[in-house]
Parts: sequence; C-alpha cells; structure tokens
Amino acid sequence: MEERSSDSGGGRMEQNIPDYKLIFEKEGVYLHTNAKRSNQDTTIPGFIRVVERAGLPALEWSPLEDEGRCAPAVLYSKKDGEGGEEDTHFDPGYEPDWAVISTVKKDREHVPVKESDQWSFSLPLSELYSLRRARFSLGRNFLVLTSRGGHPLPALHFHRGGTRELLRALHHYIVLDPSPVDGRLYLAYPHEAGALSHSFDRLHLLDDGSDLVSRFIQDPYATTYGGFSKVTNFFKAALRPPDSPAHMRTAQDPNLPPQSDDEPGFELINCGVELGPKPDIIRGQPLDKWEEFLDPEGRVMYPDKIKELVFRGGIMPSLRREIWKFLLGFYPWNSTTKEREDILRFKTDEYFRMKVQWKSVTEEQEMRNSLLRGYRSLIERDVSRTDRHNTFFSGNNNPGLTLLNDVLMTYCMFNFDLGYVQGMSDLLAPLLFITQNEVESFWCLTGFMELVHQNFEESQEAMKQQLLKLSILLKALDPELCDFLDSQDSGSLCFCFRWLLIWFKREFSFEDILTLWEVQWTGLPCDNFHLLIACSILESQRGELIGSDHDFNTILKHINELTMKLDLQSVLRGAEAIYLQFIQCKELPIKVQRVLGLPVPPSSDEDSPDSQPGEAQRLLSQSQAGASSSNSARGRPYP
Repeated sequence: MEERSSDSGGGRMEQNIPDYKLIFEKEGVYLHTNAKRSNQDTTIPGFIRVVERAGLPALEWSPLEDEGRCAPAVLYSKKDGEGGEEDTHFDPGYEPDWAVISTVKKDREHVPVKESDQWSFSLPLSELYSLRRARFSLGRNFLVLTSRGGHPLPALHFHRGGTRELLRALHHYIVLDPSPVDGRLYLAYPHEAGALSHSFDRLHLLDDGSDLVSRFIQDPYATTYGGFSKVTNFFKAALRPPDSPAHMRTAQDPNLPPQSDDEPGFELINCGVELGPKPDIIRGQPLDKWEEFLDPEGRVMYPDKIKELVFRGGIMPSLRREIWKFLLGFYPWNSTTKEREDILRFKTDEYFRMKVQWKSVTEEQEMRNSLLRGYRSLIERDVSRTDRHNTFFSGNNNPGLTLLNDVLMTYCMFNFDLGYVQGMSDLLAPLLFITQNEVESFWCLTGFMELVHQNFEESQEAMKQQLLKLSILLKALDPELCDFLDSQDSGSLCFCFRWLLIWFKREFSFEDILTLWEVQWTGLPCDNFHLLIACSILESQRGELIGSDHDFNTILKHINELTMKLDLQSVLRGAEAIYLQFIQCKELPIKVQRVLGLPVPPSSDEDSPDSQPGEAQRLLSQSQAGASSSNSARGRPYP
C-alpha cells in the first residue's frame, strides 16, 4: 500500500526505524507563518507525509531542511496541541496587549530547535476531526486541518499540487464526509464497522437488546431506526470497502460537477448558504422626545417603541442621561416617578456603604491584602491614561479622574470574584461622562457588566466562544474571505479580540461610541448583534485583504490602523443588512440561527456552536440532517 509522489524524493527517509512505515510523501507543501522578526521567512517549504508508527497512521509535516529526520519536532495531539492555537492569555503589563491588536504563538516547551522546526507537527489520523479545502486566485490549494480537541493546525499550502494524492492516501484509513453546513468542510470518520457499533452504543439506542447494528451493517438501505429518516452519506461511505471506486471523489464520477481547478480529487462545493442581495438600510434620526412616552405617574408607556427608535437612530445628547438608566437596568421600565426616587435613594446608600469598605482600609491592612493592593495599583495606572483627550478627564488633578478611580475601586467591593480587569475603565468613562454622577455611573456600570462580565474572566473562555461564533457567522456570510484568512493563519480572528472585549470602544470616536453602545443596549434586532457589527467591518475591508499581498502581520497592521477611520452609520447599516440577509435565507444553518438567538426546530440535534461535537453526536446530527424541518418564523419583533 506504500505510495509516494513522483517528486517527493522518497529516498530521503530511511526505512530502518522499527515499526515505521512511510505511506505517502509530497514535497512543496508550505506553511505561511506569522513570523514577526525581519530575519524570519513567512513561508516555510516542507514535506507532508502519511506514515504508520507501530501500526497507527498519522499525518505529519516537517520543514525541508528537516528531511533527514524521521520524527517531527512536535507531536500534535490533545495533550500538546498548543502548536496551532492562538494564545489569548494576555499579560497586561502597563498597557494591555489588546490595546494594540496583536496575537502571538505560544512558545513550545521543547528543546530549542531551528525556527522552521518549531512548526513541525504529527497528527494521528484517529485525532483528525475535519479538513477544509479552498483555492485562490494564485492558483494554489490549501488545506486546514482541525483535531478532535478543536485545535487548528497551520494551513498547508500545496504550491506544486498534490492534494489529490494526499486524499487518496488518507482514504485508506478514514472517510471524509461533506458537512451538511459547509461543503468545503469534510468531517473525518473511521472505516471500521466496529467504530460504528461503538458510536451507536454511546447513543444508548440499543438498550432493548436489539440487533439493529448487525442488521444495519448487513442491509443499511432496509434498516432504519427512530429518527433516522434516510441513510446518510456517512453510513454509506463508512460501510464501503476502502478501495471501492465509489469511495473516491474524482473527476471521473459522473454524479459530480466538473472541476474548475487542477486538483480534481477533492470537490470544491459551495458552502450551501445562498444569501439574497444585501438590502438597502435607512437609519433614523436620534430620539428627541421623552415626556410624551410617560404616563401621568411617570411610567414608560411604550418601552418597545423607545428601543426601536434608539436602535434606528440613537438618542439626543440631552436625553441620554435619563434613558441610559433604563437601558442599563438602573430603573425598571414600568417604575413610577416616585418609585424611581426611592430606588435612587436606596442605591445611593448602598453605593456609599461599599465605598466606605475600601476607603476605611488602613495602609497597614492593605500591606497584608495583596489582592486589594493589586487592584488599586492597576486602577491608578489605567485611570491615568483613560480618555485623557476628553475634557472631562483631561489635565492633572482632574476631579473626573478621581470619580473614575473611586467608582472602579467600589466595583471591586461589589464584585469580589471579578474585581478589576484592564478594559473596565474604558467601559466606565463614557457612563461617567454622560451621567456626571458617581452613584448613577456606578449602577450603570453594573448593568453594562451584566452584559459583558464574562469577557473579563481569567479563563477567557467567553472570548474564545465569541470568536468562534463570529467565525460561524463570517463563514456563512463570506466563505471566500474566511478562506483567505485561513490561508494566512488568521482564521481564528484573534485580531477582533479588542473589538469584542470592550465593544469597539477604541475603534470609533468618543461621540460615535455613545451612539453605538445605546444601539447595542436595545438588544435589537437579535442576540449577538455586536458580532454582526464585526462582520460588517470585516466585509467592508475584504477588498483590501483578498487579492492583496497581506500576510498575517500585515493583516494585523491593517486592522489596527482602522481605529478612528470607520464610519459608524455605514457599519450599522451593513450589520443590519447582514441580519436581514440571514433571516431571509430559506436554509439558514442551525448554528447561525443559534448564534443569532433565532428559533431552532426542536427536532434538531445539531451541536451548539459553543461545543465541539463528539463522535456520537456527529453521527446523530448527520443522520438527521435531511429530516430537520425548516422554521419560517425566525426573529423577534423588529423595527
């Protein structure tokens, strides 16, 4: 079964290593790295190999100068998958790293190796979860592999072709089945029927002792069970002999459309999301009336109408102080004027009780409280550099800076578990500027933090999930842009980290941020509208990215230089247009619906975007892909 590409130089690797067998080898497979130093190449030539070690197949890449070695520098597995994952655990220092958008690769804890060697990897095929393929105007194909642990490997660029031969070699060991969500994405499954039986056992479908699996293997077309409305591609492929002609997707297959590239071994399919034309969006005028929405006792009569007007055009500056307190939960919408007076009195007492707690701590006590001491130091440093261009915070000994400091210190008393994290001063400054009041700004901050507090948790899991959800939306919206970013090792979208962390605070002018935040606080038109705003920005930049010579570093530089250059109204129109495109799509993927908070058919068992699907879950979702009913009633009341 051993095979090699004709130009692979198969003799380079000696076959005298015990339990080692070379199955396939191809030269001219490059990594496009995110090297940051001028003395490093951004592309590294190397070999892609399929090997067997002690009978276990693996996919390996190693650099060209490493050709004499038989073991890659890094084994890429669940236990040590750091090699392909962006490091978002930032050490803030004096200015947090997200203040200037950047991302760095984790240093591998290995014996020092050459710069190119650090990119080597070996992925057992049992750990391969998915494979994604694309092609660009340069005429080169590239593959993006993901492990079952969710770790993407660096994109593999085939400068001399060879994807067809590689996939043929992989087909000896695994089945690559098209994802029902994205035709460019192929999920990896084992061949053996034993694995299929094990997966059914995990689904607990055979507790009655039936012999469904054995009958299914003998006659898959006649055997059905429960929700399995039809035999899916996976079951048919998994039960074919590995060398069956039907197993290979080649240009000779009459059922496949003609191939447009020179690598006919892997069909390039549209992602399956057919979005309609982008609608024209008209923004409205800022809300300039308030009293007419109040009844004689001061209750807000039409809160939904107010939210619609705010979403459409924002709020007049003179009304922001009052309406923001409703949008951020300081006052209930149905409260009377008298009730709001009582709330303000109670909240004022509560605030100053918490403030006294940290104000009364003596220097001697603080010397024994490293946590409080650390918060105070970090807050003092951040306050000294937050929005100093604004007159409310400019100059030395400014009372606005004192208020900013005191509110943040009091928040540490309010939320002991979170305390203070860099970036929170950016959220508070506009609140304090609008309310001009210590107590009101504090309680508005607590309302804002209810929406975004997970962004500041040390694990940063929430931020990773938001980047994942953004990737789901962008792939449905613009798969070509996603392919380009994948090809430049930027598919993780980590350059959007700062955008999402503090809701674009440093991307727009101070006045624009006031409008942007009040629009987002309405919760319209859907969940995660801030991710659609990010999609709108990225889509507006696609012409500057695709077809250019941008690599990882220049992509970061370009995104970083967008600060204060974006037109807010254009971005908002684009985000709303994207939302309308999605909800008008007849076959919107379930994962996109979930990200946007749209109703999902109850029969759908597709994994949520917040989790990595296990094998059993994937089997079930594959089997039900054709049976899930479409849901036409998408979206919430919308202006």
